[in-house]
Order: sequence, then C-alpha cells, then structure tokens
Amino acid sequence: MNILHLDASALGANSVSRQLTADIVASLRDTHPDANIVYRDLAADPIPHWQPVVDVSREPSSLGEEILDEFLDADIVVMGAPMYNFGITTQLKAWIDRIAVPGKVFRYTENGPEGLAGGKRVIIASSRGGIYSEGPAAAMDFQENYLRGFLGFIGITDIDIVRAEGIAMGPEQKQKALEQARNTIHGLTRRAA
Repeated sequence: MNILHLDASALGANSVSRQLTADIVASLRDTHPDANIVYRDLAADPIPHWQPVVDVSREPSSLGEEILDEFLDADIVVMGAPMYNFGITTQLKAWIDRIAVPGKVFRYTENGPEGLAGGKRVIIASSRGGIYSEGPAAAMDFQENYLRGFLGFIGITDIDIVRAEGIAMGPEQKQKALEQARNTIHGLTRRAA
C-alpha cells in the first residue's frame, strides 16, 4: 500500500489541516503498518506554478514527473486542504496543475472527457474558519466543491472529507470541530482501503 501525504497550509504548527492529515496518516498506519508513505509539504517546499511550454520538443521537468509519479503510485492520497479566501491554497493548486496531465490522468474522447486515475482513495482534511457546509455561506464553497469536481474529472470517486469548520468562531467551536473531525477519521481509516 502506498500513501501520499500532502500538506498545503502555510500556518505550520498552528494549522488545523496539518493536525488532521497527521491524525489520518497515523490512523492509516495503524491499520496498514507496512504502508509506504511519501510526504510532500507544498507550503514549506512549494512547487513552481505551471506555465505552458511553447517548445513542444522540450522534455517535461523531472520535478513534474516526480510529482505525477508520486500521485500515480499512490493507493491513498491524504490531502490537507485548508480554505483560503473561499478556495484552495495556491500551493495545492500548483500541485493539481502538475498532476493534471492529459493522457496520464484524463483524456478526451468522442464522448467527452474520461478520467484515467480511478481506483485511488482520497481523504481530504478540510479546514475552514467559518461554516460553509450549510447555510448562507454554502454558495461560497469553492474549496471542497472544486476538489470533488477535479478528482471526479480525473476518475476518482472514492473521496472522503474530514471537515473541521467554524474554527475561527471561538475556542469552543474550534474544539468541537476538531472533535467531530477526529471522530470522522476513526471511522474512515478503519474501513477497507
């Protein structure tokens, strides 16, 4: 079993999504002690943003190949995805742009796009300052909806979200959100992968 562990928060030790991804990976390790875990900190070691290559004869970068291979080799991807300004971090978007390779993770056919990256499980650790899963702010969720849309486009349907929201709404709400997220983790990581 190969697990790809991604963190994208710039908050370091103060990051809720980092706490959650660490808990998810620890729980997965308990159930799969022989798992190979690859860790990539997208904030501490950012990936350069993708730019089109005008010279098509130029070989893809070795970093791009490494990132794509890590993703393709993974059976489970644990993705730390904090909400920044209603969406994902630019660091996580840079990673997505490096794995969104036509012919590798998707292709266009006469019937439309076809995802090629199915068979993986993705567990998203979502953290949000406010409440976006329901209520008036739900229309502003360009984080989880975007990730589900992108992952579905590339063929991944086994997606779980561990959500801690309302974490900026006071210490009591933050503690409640973390407890709910950790309860979700224990249920998710125990099921067969």
